[in-house]
Amino acid sequence: MSDKKKLKLVLCWHMHQPEYRDLQTGEFKLPWTYLHVIKDYVDMVAHLEAVPEAKAVVNFAPILLEQIEAYANQIQGYLRNGFCITDPLLAALVAPAIPEDPEDRLQLVKDCLRANRDRQINRYPAFQKLVEMTEWLEQHYGALCYVNTQFINDILVWYHLAWMGETVKLTDSRIQHLIEKGSVYTLHDRVEIVKIIGELLSNVLHRYKVLARKGQIELSVTPYAHPIMPLLLDLTTTHEAMPEAPLPELADYPGGADRVTWHLEKGVQTFKRFFGAKPKGCWPSEGAISQQTLKTLSDFGFNWTASGGSVLRNSLHRSENKEPTGIHHPFKLKNTKIACFFRDDGLSDLIGFEYSKWHADDAVADFIHHLETIAAFESGDKVVSIIMDGENAWEHFPDNGYHFLSALYGRLSSHPSIELTTFSDCLKNKAVVKPLATVVAGSWVYGTFSTWIGSADKNRGWDMLGDVKCAFDKAVVDRRLTAVQIQQAEFQLAICEGSDWFWWFGDYNPGLAVSSFEKQFRLNLANLYRLLGEEPPAYLALSFTQGSGDPVMGGAMRPGIEH
Repeated sequence: MSDKKKLKLVLCWHMHQPEYRDLQTGEFKLPWTYLHVIKDYVDMVAHLEAVPEAKAVVNFAPILLEQIEAYANQIQGYLRNGFCITDPLLAALVAPAIPEDPEDRLQLVKDCLRANRDRQINRYPAFQKLVEMTEWLEQHYGALCYVNTQFINDILVWYHLAWMGETVKLTDSRIQHLIEKGSVYTLHDRVEIVKIIGELLSNVLHRYKVLARKGQIELSVTPYAHPIMPLLLDLTTTHEAMPEAPLPELADYPGGADRVTWHLEKGVQTFKRFFGAKPKGCWPSEGAISQQTLKTLSDFGFNWTASGGSVLRNSLHRSENKEPTGIHHPFKLKNTKIACFFRDDGLSDLIGFEYSKWHADDAVADFIHHLETIAAFESGDKVVSIIMDGENAWEHFPDNGYHFLSALYGRLSSHPSIELTTFSDCLKNKAVVKPLATVVAGSWVYGTFSTWIGSADKNRGWDMLGDVKCAFDKAVVDRRLTAVQIQQAEFQLAICEGSDWFWWFGDYNPGLAVSSFEKQFRLNLANLYRLLGEEPPAYLALSFTQGSGDPVMGGAMRPGIEH
């Protein structure tokens, strides 16, 4: 079958973690960046390296790139010069002594419970036993004084072994030896793990860069700190997909258009520093688009962007063009030059939420069957877009998705009627781009902005952000800040504008996650007030949202279609 006749399939993996540092102290408040590097980002690039015929799009949030660099530099500084590591969990791994305070000990071992119970903890009987002992200690606080150094050292080692990527476990003899050892880990063992983590952090981005230079993958960018661009541009676009949603007291986000431009310029600048080239495409944070967002991205010079299938369905439903049309094409909004691809929500959600429960071969066969059905029953040239988090699904699969991803790339790359490709290659090869009369603003989650705005807690977050932005603008107008101080404040403001804080606000989320992200949001705002030379408002000392929910997959991912 000629390439022209093949079904075009784009696998787009979005790699993103918010800024976890307290930018005033440099301390990482949560460890998720380095843990996802050693587990998910190294595994994904290894799968691609193993199947040179495979193609994919890999999207990096610029703020993630900078954190990976910061971790790599820290570990090098520790190994070469004995400098301190500012991530508490990573520092504890190589600490010569355990905390003296029982509360600190309990917190440290509890931090080592933050892993998938079935896939990461119970897979290793030695780790499972330590976790069960920790859970007993939580119920018997008085026994903490009897917890010795070895117990804490061993659970710290096992936590990091459990988070290690499957491709690392299969190829690194040092990791294999530590897993086989099982207990009584020494300081030498713990330093060895930090060395391995340092190697993975130092090399991972270069490995993606090499694949991009070979043309095997396309690298794309997200606005710098992952803001929801349509909401910065116009909060009322919320009502396009949710007419009844309550909005914040904030009428609009002050200077939002300038902030969007700042995030795009800074994002591209950061991307070019790491990868040496300008990206052709932009995955907007959370696939969030609006008419104004698409015009902004088009004017900025991007060739393509993408969003959720529900956004396209809402837009076609409201469009003047009532002729039926399939979703498996790029579209172009009138008066813009940018092609917009739309995610196949059903197929993407199968990978994200269902196939982890299946045998890998059955899951891949089912996925390919769906693609073959699309190829057979939809006329004309088609592009199927699978767009997903690149990190959060795999911990729910056996062996971090190793068997599924190996089979997926292997079978797709040799399939006679399916062609793995990239968004840019689709456009270069003259894929049919259909006209779109209008866009109903929304995101890849349900086709709405409900994950970030429209409830009491989320709206409160926007009002708090609006307050600090007004304070920032006033400080600039009053010329109270030097050029260096303005630059520092702009960076801190960008962190506050990130989407992740709003994602977690709300009682339907797990309590621990809500607490962690809400505290960080308040810290970020307080730090910005201090940079402006102002005392933070008293309300920043008070928690404003708590969680008690138990969402599917822990809440780190949401399906594209609301069930």
